[in-house]
This record gives sequence, structure tokens and C-alpha cells, in this order.
Amino acid sequence: MTATAAGSTTVTDHASHEEDAARVVTRPGARRALALCRILLAVVFLWPVADKTFGLGYATPGERAWIAGNSPTAGYLGSIESPLAGGFAALSGPAVDWLFMLGMLGTGLALLLGIGLRVAAVAGGLLMLSLWLSTWPFAAGSQNPLVDQHLVYTALLAALALTRAGDTWGLGRAWAASPVPGSASWLR
Repeated sequence: MTATAAGSTTVTDHASHEEDAARVVTRPGARRALALCRILLAVVFLWPVADKTFGLGYATPGERAWIAGNSPTAGYLGSIESPLAGGFAALSGPAVDWLFMLGMLGTGLALLLGIGLRVAAVAGGLLMLSLWLSTWPFAAGSQNPLVDQHLVYTALLAALALTRAGDTWGLGRAWAASPVPGSASWLR
């Protein structure tokens, strides 16, 4: 980096750009707040996996658990009442069960550990957008015809990935230094 007359710095090479990108959020309190949001959002993704797998009695009773031989998605996909209901009901099956559960688990673990947040933002964002569409928020009587928690979670996923929220209270820096992402910044 080089200094300018105003006392700020400019990026002069790729390595300096990477160092600068790591300082997207510089205030410790803001970084901790983003880390807390990351951990809370991890629970949003991990809880349904645990409840649907083991039937913990919250949204899924024990007799409806995945380990009891039931589908973790069939009940929801079959109960949708929207113009897209037929399309979502047609998705029901073992492949979608596995994709949904692995997508939720992978996104939740990435958020919890603070690694692979860019991939998690895309995967989790697609899951949340599909859930948003399945609720068909445009219908009369909906809580909000445009924005619900699914869109807020999608935006938060993007913010967490873009601010490197995994570096605080997470393994983001160690992950970035490992050979796994290497120079592939999209794996960061």
C-alpha cells in the first residue's frame, strides 16, 4: 500500500487488496456483533436438522422423525397452499429430503465454524429463497407481502460472507490460510 497526501492508503497490488479486504469491518464491537449474528443464524439452520432428524417434539414429534422412517420435507411440501403448491409437492421425495437436510446442515456448520461463508451464503440463500417462495407472501392475509424472515436471513448471509464474519470467534482466518481454499477466494 502507498500513502496519499490525505493520509489514506491506496491498494497497489493484489496482496494488499486481500489485506484491505480483511479490514472490511474494523471496529471490534461491530466484528463481535457480526460474529454473534453468524452464530445465531447457524442455530437457525442447525435446529431444524436436529428436530426433523430426531423428532425433538417442537416442530417435529418423535413419531414423525427422520430416523423413524419419515420424510423431513413431505409434510411441509404437501401442506403448501399457494399457486406454486403443485410444483413444491412434486419435489417431495428422498433426494429432496437429503438435499434439504444436507444443505441446512452444511450451511449451519459453515456459519458455526466461520468457514466457507461465501458458499454457505449461496446455498443457504437458495434454501431461504425457496422457502420464501413456498410461503407465497403475496397472498392477502400474509404478514408482509414482500419481506419475511427468509429474505432477512438471505441478506444476513450475504453480509456475513462479505464482511468475513468468520474471522471473529470462528476459524475463518485459519481456513483462509489452509490449502483447502488456497487462492480460490470463493471458498473463503
